[in-house]
Amino acid sequence: MQEKEYLGRCHCGSVEFKIITDAPELTTCDCSICIRKNALMVKVHESKFQLIKGEDSLTEYQFHTKTARHFFCKTCGIYPFHRKRVSPDFFGINVYCLAGFEIEGIPVRATLGAGMA
Repeated sequence: MQEKEYLGRCHCGSVEFKIITDAPELTTCDCSICIRKNALMVKVHESKFQLIKGEDSLTEYQFHTKTARHFFCKTCGIYPFHRKRVSPDFFGINVYCLAGFEIEGIPVRATLGAGMA
């Protein structure tokens, strides 16, 4: 897949962002928070992520080592993205928040977050 720009937003539209990705794979995670939010994610370097609006509409949640930074919209509660624990210069983007993003044909890899100490 060729690199493409996608616009993303939460449900209410308070948070908007854009990413550039070639989406080589999508990931799921079995850690205690990801299993509950059931998101399908694409990994994007911070240089290919831009928050367009809504910084003040985001709330942050951290747990365990407090390295990963999970962001949620304060108004609608949607999880649009997080800063990754293992590679904090990357974001995990919830692909269900991206306009026009087609998941068909992209391999999905299950990551093992539950066992991370």
